[in-house]
Amino acid sequence: MLRRTGEAQAEDVVAETFTAAWRHIDRLPNDPLPWLYRTARNRLSNDRRSVRRRERLADRLAAHHRAEPDHAPGVVEEVRLRAALWRLPPGEREALMLIGWEGLDHRTAAYVAGCSASAFKVRVHRARKRLAGLLANDNTPVGRATR
Repeated sequence: MLRRTGEAQAEDVVAETFTAAWRHIDRLPNDPLPWLYRTARNRLSNDRRSVRRRERLADRLAAHHRAEPDHAPGVVEEVRLRAALWRLPPGEREALMLIGWEGLDHRTAAYVAGCSASAFKVRVHRARKRLAGLLANDNTPVGRATR
């Protein structure tokens, strides 16, 4: 067994193999050596599977308990942004939402808004400036914004 595993495990496997032989002494073949080898081999295989299962479990537990980033600051910032957006005039709010949230290009968003591409670009520019000003001067506590 020492050629197949470490000394401590070899001692355990040999002891358990002979314990199994003692329990099954009435069913052992005339030449018990192959049976003993097979029993020892099966015991080593069981031990290796157990080790792999424990390692996989440890990996899953470690992955489950990894520190996740704190999303609270992002949520607070999103609440501030939404509150400031709702304080914009409806046309400017729509322009920013079409560009930022819907992902439309200026030409397509202008078509949706019912104006020319040039007028829409001006509307977006003004909306961005106004939104930046609202966010810079925002003293509104979270959850107190009005629609």
